[in-house]
Parts: sequence; C-alpha cells; structure tokens
Amino acid sequence: MARLHLRIFLARVPGGDLLADDAVIVLGELVSNAVKHARVPKGRRIYIRFEMVLDHLRLEVHDASSEKPVIRRSVGVNSESGRGLCLVEGLSVEWGEVPRPEGIGKIVWALVGPGGGAP
Repeated sequence: MARLHLRIFLARVPGGDLLADDAVIVLGELVSNAVKHARVPKGRRIYIRFEMVLDHLRLEVHDASSEKPVIRRSVGVNSESGRGLCLVEGLSVEWGEVPRPEGIGKIVWALVGPGGGAP
C-alpha cells in the first residue's frame, strides 16, 4: 500500500517519474524494516510521509520503536535478508534517523534525487 500511495503521489508531481523507481525501492525497504524490526506494543502503527523538497523527494517512515537502524556491511552470500539499508544508502542522496517529536519511537528518512543516489 505504501508503494502504491507513493506512485500516485509522484504521478501528480512534475518530474515525479524520474524519482519513482528509486523512491519505490527505498520506501519499500524502510517500511519492511519497520514492520520486521520495530517490535512495539499492539495498537501502535507505522506512519509514512513524503513530500517534495525542491526537486528531491523526502520519504519518512515513523514507528514506535526507538531501536536505531543498522547497516550490515557483511552479509553472507546465501542470506535472504540484511541488504535493505545498503540499498537505501545506495539509492538515496542521504538518509538517517531521528527521534519522533512526540517522544515515542523514531523517524527513518531518506532523500531521493533525480540523479540517483549518493556518489
């Protein structure tokens, strides 16, 4: 659902088609990390947000866990997981994590630009 909402949003934005492929992958990785790793009490929700900042797209995934995301630099060849944040890092101009202003959980964010990820 998150990827579908993002595609609808980007279809309405001039130049959004230039960001769509990378943005959909990045958002998918951030949301799946929140679902998989943000072990929180029942009833807590994951919230997504996106906005254009000049010609860049800012993606945010809010969750109620304070556990910080960690990039795994060495993942086994046969491992079925552990590469998601490497994709986020490679496809984003920059990304990071901040505490939620409400005091519960965090926001993991990424900035996707028309020229692809960071050099």
